Amino acid sequence: MVGVARVVREFYPDPTADEGDWSAVDLAPVKPLARPVSLAVIKADKTLKEMKLVKQSRLSVMPVTAGQFTRLLALAETKV
Repeated sequence: MVGVARVVREFYPDPTADEGDWSAVDLAPVKPLARPVSLAVIKADKTLKEMKLVKQSRLSVMPVTAGQFTRLLALAETKV
């Protein structure tokens, strides 16, 4: 499922990592997206092309600006 979540606990050392500098965050679901937004769409969009996700695609959680959030919701055909 792809959706909107909020951080309920900021990053902390990942207790499941055996090596390296891994971090974890705790999330709470807010709402599923009506339509997923692909990485290709994000890369092609002028508002989204500067997201950290484009430069480091292994990220699963990242901050977004208010403008990026609004644009993602529009592309996902979702209101929060």
